[in-house]
Amino acid sequence: MERFRIDVPSATPAEFVKVFGNVRFSVLTPCLLRVESGNFCDEPTQRVWGRAFDAPAYRCEKKGSEVNIITDKAHFTYNLRTRRMKRIILADGRNVKNFKKGNLKGTRRTLDGCNGAVPLEDGLVSRGGVSVMDDSRGLILRGDKIVSRPECSDKYFFAYGSEYRACIADFFKLCGQVPLLPRFALGNWWSRYKAYTQEEYLTLMRRFKAEGLPFTVATIDMDWHWVDVVKRFGPQAKPGKPTGMLDLFYNTSWPGWTGYSWNTDLFPDYRAMLKELKGMNYAVTLNLHPAMGVRFFEDMYEKVAARAGVDPSTKQRIPFSLANEKIVQAYFDDILRPYEKEGVDFWWIDWQQGKRSDVPGLDPLWALNHYQFLDQKDEGKRALILSRYAKEGSHRYPVGFSGDTAMTWASLKFQPYMTATATNVGYTWWSHDIGGHHFGYKDDELYIRWLQFGVFSPINRLHSTANEFMGKEPWKCSPAAEAVAKALLRLRHRLIPYLYSENYVTHTTGRALCEPMYYSYDCPEAYRAKGEYMFGGNLLVCPITEKTNKVTSLASADVWIPEGRWTDIFTGNVYTEGNYRVYRYMSKIPVFAREGTIIPMYKEGCDNSISMQNDLEVWIYRGNGEYVLYEDDGVSMDYEKGAYVRTHMSVTLSGNEAVFTVMPAGGDVSMLPKGRKINLLFRDIAEADVNVDGAETGRLSDGVSVEYTGVPVIVTLKNCVFTCNADYRESVTDVVSRYNMNNMLKQSLFSGALGSLTSKIYAPKALRGPIEELRRICTVRTARK
Repeated sequence: MERFRIDVPSATPAEFVKVFGNVRFSVLTPCLLRVESGNFCDEPTQRVWGRAFDAPAYRCEKKGSEVNIITDKAHFTYNLRTRRMKRIILADGRNVKNFKKGNLKGTRRTLDGCNGAVPLEDGLVSRGGVSVMDDSRGLILRGDKIVSRPECSDKYFFAYGSEYRACIADFFKLCGQVPLLPRFALGNWWSRYKAYTQEEYLTLMRRFKAEGLPFTVATIDMDWHWVDVVKRFGPQAKPGKPTGMLDLFYNTSWPGWTGYSWNTDLFPDYRAMLKELKGMNYAVTLNLHPAMGVRFFEDMYEKVAARAGVDPSTKQRIPFSLANEKIVQAYFDDILRPYEKEGVDFWWIDWQQGKRSDVPGLDPLWALNHYQFLDQKDEGKRALILSRYAKEGSHRYPVGFSGDTAMTWASLKFQPYMTATATNVGYTWWSHDIGGHHFGYKDDELYIRWLQFGVFSPINRLHSTANEFMGKEPWKCSPAAEAVAKALLRLRHRLIPYLYSENYVTHTTGRALCEPMYYSYDCPEAYRAKGEYMFGGNLLVCPITEKTNKVTSLASADVWIPEGRWTDIFTGNVYTEGNYRVYRYMSKIPVFAREGTIIPMYKEGCDNSISMQNDLEVWIYRGNGEYVLYEDDGVSMDYEKGAYVRTHMSVTLSGNEAVFTVMPAGGDVSMLPKGRKINLLFRDIAEADVNVDGAETGRLSDGVSVEYTGVPVIVTLKNCVFTCNADYRESVTDVVSRYNMNNMLKQSLFSGALGSLTSKIYAPKALRGPIEELRRICTVRTARK
């Protein structure tokens, strides 16, 4: 089918190719060498789409059985006799022979059945400086067909040293760029495995709107279709003969696992429901489990049977097939397309039936991701799916669904590390079941900490299982936790301008929203900092993944702060380089803004609108920095034709004078909202004389409001008085006053700490730790600068 055709320049130009017998070398970049032996391939494969994107200078020397490929970045030595890469010498002098040592890992297919840390597959970046991607078993994409590949060895040697971001950027050139996500995907998602009725679901979504909880995606799990199929339609509704243990499990336990017809008992007028959801500004996704094929009771059975050449009177099950072009066409055109026209925006592909298909070597998960994404693009849409990871190249098909995780602290603790580490295979858009899916135990604090991570993760999708008592609605928590949860959901929505701009950065440059610290800082501390990550170029996030201490009411996390001045965006306290144990009450998460950080946001967060809003708010942290706000219509492909706006902002600091500039907009300025107002909040400047475009406007108060029409705006703050960390004595008094313990013992243990930054505190670490943090930051900054 034409919609699935891949037409890319996949062959490497001859001048960058050397052949010795049945071994071929392709020099793709100064750091990236492809080595094939046996049968050669110039066509795109499942992983690799293009091999002609650079013009590296190199020389090739053959000495006996050894071939040396030498660039200005690396020296590759390959032994033709043993068919092995002997060594790679990097520009920094490292002689690398073990290409697995030091690998910084990548990601994994799913977290189904996991509780806590689990092994990850190898990634493309390594402390050893070299990694290998083996594409020997990758099937060939020949036009619109997926075909088997003759036996061969096909390996890509990434010799990038510590230039991790460059490595991943070239990986994207090799395997395809990360698509630009639609804007609604970056808001809050509501998802739950629950047999809602139509009225229940609409009532819930109306309540979210009424309470100012800005969800942008409405997910309906598998109960949208008929599930009790044997009871309703008789024993002939049972699936066919299982092909393996997974099939046996699902066929026996859930014969209604696969379905394509709306359950009209639950959703008597689903079209009206979809229309109302769209009217409330929700994007809609439905859950799919295609493995059992199409059975006689499905609404579209006769159409699919006609395509498949099956007599519908036989009620014969039409098997799910990736090899049968007619069935693939029926799947998209007869089953899914009508629902898309009625209001379904994208699909949640919940494939859990293993890696076998009727095409030898083809993983059904990969094929479904590939076909589903290309099908949406063929419709002219900004494509999106929700599905599991299926090896390198899966970044082309966002968003990733990490599977059903246990509702435990161990699961939460692993997810920040897993999310950031997935960058090492270019998998930038993981979506986790925020709050956990099943098992575990009810814990408001765990819910809030998970939600905090969700707000500062690629996708914030709340989800839970069918247990009536496990819903993630904020009002199902204590009043204190409910208030925090609502504020977090609104914050996530307000962050959409920032998140969408970072989405564009990922699409155009390859820099992930969530990156491990070692991408920006090549030092031992960065590699040890596995619980934190960069969230865009200038925010450092360290989610709290441990329980609150019952005495202090504080939870803690270890964080490494890089060089420079970093401000906690929630407490306002400033930190400088070093390792800290930070302590936070349940309402706070450690998020640090580098000096010069600019964060564009929606001004309000109670409405779920995702348009280019008139009113924006920009948080600014003094220093020298810049940011580009990217905007387009958020849903179409028109940005490829120039329908977008880029607004460049910068801040500079010299002495006690700060200057914030909004430059002329680039792109299609006509798209800018008329009368746009931007409220500038200087988060670490307490007082200043304000000058806007040369006119004095008075003293700094709650921010500076300016109107932006696409022409430059210059705001100058003179005679700045900078904010300070809270007073040490007051802070210690405030923190210790909240300790839940004997008052006389409290006075005895901590009164001496009030007047001294160095006096020894004879108390357990959990009790003295918060004071030690205050001592560190007060020592760092005790006065205005």
